[in-house]
Amino acid sequence: MRLAKRRAENPGDRPTRRRSGRGPLWVVVLMLLASGALRLMSGTGQVIAEEVAEMTGGHDKPDAMAAPEACDVPDDIAAVLAALDQREARIAEREAALADRVASLKLAEEEIARNLVALQTAEEELEAMVALSEQASEGDLARLTTVYESMKPKEAAALFETMAPDFAAGFLGRMRPDAAAAIMAGLKPETAYTVSVLLAGRNANAPTE
Repeated sequence: MRLAKRRAENPGDRPTRRRSGRGPLWVVVLMLLASGALRLMSGTGQVIAEEVAEMTGGHDKPDAMAAPEACDVPDDIAAVLAALDQREARIAEREAALADRVASLKLAEEEIARNLVALQTAEEELEAMVALSEQASEGDLARLTTVYESMKPKEAAALFETMAPDFAAGFLGRMRPDAAAAIMAGLKPETAYTVSVLLAGRNANAPTE
């Protein structure tokens, strides 16, 4: 009764005591929460650090990514690679041989071209010499024919008797008709006949137009 009466007389004492009791409790709760948060953060940081260490290869192996270890190649793949290397070497050798052959053919073509030029030059020189020789021979024959025409028919006939029939027919065919007839009249009948046949054969092969 006294306690109830005291609370009725002092109604502000009850809330004040409750607040004074709860204050230290909340402080303890906050401290516990802060401690748990710190532990949780420290554990998470350690996990993250471990994961980073695993990804980077650890602190004690800084050059693990810089120098990767060589892996062993299986035997079948090694055999295929060796065969490919051999084939590439053969192809390179064939290409080199082909290049040498092409170069040799090019040199041969150049040599043939030079020889053709030299041959053409020699042929032109030969044709020029033949033309000069023919002109000289023609001049000599023309002068010799004039000499035979200027001789007396009897003397010329005696000279033509010593010539080969075709040679004599050649000169007689180049002479004037009257001079050739006078020489033919002084020849023996057999010689005159042979020369006449040769002259007729030459005229028969001559074009009519």
